[in-house]
Amino acid sequence: MSEGIERPWALMRHHAGWADVFHVETETADSVTGFYPDRETVGPPVTYSNRAVLARFPTMEAARAAREGAVLEWRKHDAAVRDAEAALRDAEKAREDAWLKCLKDAAG
Repeated sequence: MSEGIERPWALMRHHAGWADVFHVETETADSVTGFYPDRETVGPPVTYSNRAVLARFPTMEAARAAREGAVLEWRKHDAAVRDAEAALRDAEKAREDAWLKCLKDAAG
């Protein structure tokens, strides 16, 4: 079990900007097996590739603190992302308008 695992707590990517705390019960060179302690129902252990692990920690508290710090860092960029998305929508609209104008001009 996890007693022999030096850093049995992991952060696993859930979606962009969020990671779930995962308890590693066993591991091999290629995979980790364990459970998500924060989920309402803890089912049977699940196995993932080691590539799914974002970071490892010695305690659950350390994993949670790292996750919260990372969320704060992620949020620092929200305004820039919104601005970039707005600029992209404007550029896509300009492209669409130019394409339609070109077609209409060719038909006229």
